[in-house]
Amino acid sequence: MTETVAPIEALQDKGPEKPPRSRWKDVWDQFTKHKGAMFGLFFLVLITLAVLIGPLLWDADPQKIDIRNKNMRPIYTAIWDGDAKVGWNKPLGSDQLGRDQLAQLLAGGRASMAVGWAAMILSLLIGTGIGVAAGFYKKIDGLLMRTTDLFLALPVLPLLLLAVTLFRQPLRENFGPEGGMFILIVSVIALTSWMPTARIVRGDVLAIKEREFVLAARSIGTMPGKIIRRHLLPNVLSPILVSAALGLATAIITESALSFLGVGFPSDFPTWGKMLADAVVRMEEYPERVLLPGFAISLTVLSVNYLGDGLRDALDPRIRGR
Repeated sequence: MTETVAPIEALQDKGPEKPPRSRWKDVWDQFTKHKGAMFGLFFLVLITLAVLIGPLLWDADPQKIDIRNKNMRPIYTAIWDGDAKVGWNKPLGSDQLGRDQLAQLLAGGRASMAVGWAAMILSLLIGTGIGVAAGFYKKIDGLLMRTTDLFLALPVLPLLLLAVTLFRQPLRENFGPEGGMFILIVSVIALTSWMPTARIVRGDVLAIKEREFVLAARSIGTMPGKIIRRHLLPNVLSPILVSAALGLATAIITESALSFLGVGFPSDFPTWGKMLADAVVRMEEYPERVLLPGFAISLTVLSVNYLGDGLRDALDPRIRGR
């Protein structure tokens, strides 16, 4: 004889329900599955801590000239060259003026990373603001997008060189040699790299503003500014984060290129690009002078690109959960 179950008992829960998972928990789980993204995050954190804490641990002056200890080789070259001029006081060697390469590498990384982060944040703010305004306000969409197309058509490198030539001296007089060039380089990089972010954000805003929850907010009289803050910006956060990662890499490369061409920071101020420019003349005799800053730039940009790929995959709901 089969046992009958009362209808009420059949509708009862068999056990406690699992708590709902947050969206950011799913994003983090997907992000950790991306090996390249984890490598990028690890190296970016490592290089950031190195350039911030490194000068405190290795307090050698990167700009100090020490002719007696010039042209020293890195300490590891003693493994295959017993006659190499090495010393623990300069573990990564010194340049033709006796400046400590390790101190220069740390100080140069701090300058390059500071320019990269500042330019990326400023570019992101400009691009996001223009993209949201163009997508939400139809009246100014055409004007803003034609302006964006105009900036995209400009040759970036000649424009950078022209801006540095025109505004370098006034900014130096007002903010000092290093401060003036920092403001100029950050501003120029940001003003020439906000366009992709604006186009991506505009496309997402055009799609999201027609969704039901935005139309419902409009129907109850919600102000446009509140709709943008509470409904649009949170939903375009994914492309903004990806653009931030890629923008950081672009800013670091652009600053290094300007320093390499000799139109960046002052000649005695170390950056990775300036170290490369100084090392080109004797790169056959001292290849480590090119390899050290070159590897620092390449690995940092590679890690940021991997980080951007991981963020794109983790924030895409079509990929998340596979």
